[in-house]
Amino acid sequence: MLPQIITYLLTFINFQDQIIRTLLTLLIGKSMFDKPTEKPVNKPYRKLQVDDLPIIEIPEKLDFRTLLSEYMETKGKPLKPVQRRSNSTPVPSSIKCPKCGAPAEYLYANNGGKGQYQCKVCSCLFNQKSRYLKEAILKCPHCAKTLEKVKERKDFHVFKCKNNDCSYYQKKWSRMSQREKKRFKEDPQAFKMRYIYRQFHMDYQPLAKHSPKKPKVDLSRLYVSPHTLGLILTYHVNYGLSARKTAALMKDIHGVSISHQSILNYENSVALTLKPYIDHYPYELSDQFCGDETYIRVNGRWHYLFFFFDAVKKVILSYPVSSNRDTATAIRAMDEVLLKLKEIPENLTFVVDGNPIYLLAQHFFHQHEISFDVKQVIGLTNEDEVSREYRPLKQIIERLNRTFKGNYRSTYGFGSESGSVSFVTLFVAYFNFLRPHASLEGKVPVLIPELERLPNMPARWTKLIDLAQQWLIDQKA
Repeated sequence: MLPQIITYLLTFINFQDQIIRTLLTLLIGKSMFDKPTEKPVNKPYRKLQVDDLPIIEIPEKLDFRTLLSEYMETKGKPLKPVQRRSNSTPVPSSIKCPKCGAPAEYLYANNGGKGQYQCKVCSCLFNQKSRYLKEAILKCPHCAKTLEKVKERKDFHVFKCKNNDCSYYQKKWSRMSQREKKRFKEDPQAFKMRYIYRQFHMDYQPLAKHSPKKPKVDLSRLYVSPHTLGLILTYHVNYGLSARKTAALMKDIHGVSISHQSILNYENSVALTLKPYIDHYPYELSDQFCGDETYIRVNGRWHYLFFFFDAVKKVILSYPVSSNRDTATAIRAMDEVLLKLKEIPENLTFVVDGNPIYLLAQHFFHQHEISFDVKQVIGLTNEDEVSREYRPLKQIIERLNRTFKGNYRSTYGFGSESGSVSFVTLFVAYFNFLRPHASLEGKVPVLIPELERLPNMPARWTKLIDLAQQWLIDQKA
């Protein structure tokens, strides 16, 4: 009888386990029970070509009141509104002249109610799709024809020149072989033949000089001593131990009983305190920057960590975490680097991989009159001159990714996006201010005298937190 009950209970427990897994999968959208060694899908990038900026024409704007005053001074009498006949086409009162703003009483229905109007004040001829209704008109720089909007993407709109006589189109056509021309007629999407412009509709504000969120734990009211907090951060961040292993180590070695959740709360609070200090520290930088994305796991899904790095000074400058590997995050990552520069050098260059989002980000900044070069190192072999020249910088950022993965691997992913950001922030603080680097003759990338004089790592963590807190107080003063 007893074996049968045990068998029944085990079967029932397995059934409950399957139900729990199914419900969790439905809640988070993807199974959180996948093996940590699972690799994300790696798709090859399509070759992206970014064209020059278009001609931007701003329509002339006038004020009908000024024009009416000038008419009065010149003619010696006021300009009267349109005198309409009883059988004339009425003009809706809501319509105004898009060029000078004259109200409906100064407008003619120019083509018998078919939608075209003429202003009596400024003689503007317009309809509801008038060029004057637009803030700016985009024209092809090769033929000066107006560009047409052909696509609306998440971060930008795509405009294309459809003029067959455009010199850009004609030049592309003349360079094609007969075989390519035949294929182009069958599959025109396989070739980029026309001028294309991407108009971004996003805006980034400078990083705030204060902690963006209030931490869960007030560091000034901790139950543990500052030295104990320094020990926790040393084990958890420097040596890449998980929160559970760190809690066990504190109990077994130091006799301090603390839960792994408390360690995660301390991590979040310290990260929120250190992040403004890290982001706005006055780094001494070179002009050799490299960037790359790596994978981290958040809520059972793959997220992307964007690192941008000073290859000479060995300083991490940008580290946003995003659920998407998209242009917006690439722009944000580069923006965080540019904000750390006292002035943008003329020969500023970012070395990245073949992902087209970096070229789009370059195009976005170029539209805002911020110019720099982007060098793409593609593949694992040096098949082009750019890859041969800039491969060493790409390898530097790959080594940074491996160093981070060595610390990150023990976490097996994060339960929330805020948890991933906190861990990455602490890793950056450790890497920039506390970790000696072999290529810097055993020195840390950012030398702070107050930290150098301290005897051990827990004391340096404590002092770094103190410096960040004092910096925040000075900013609020």
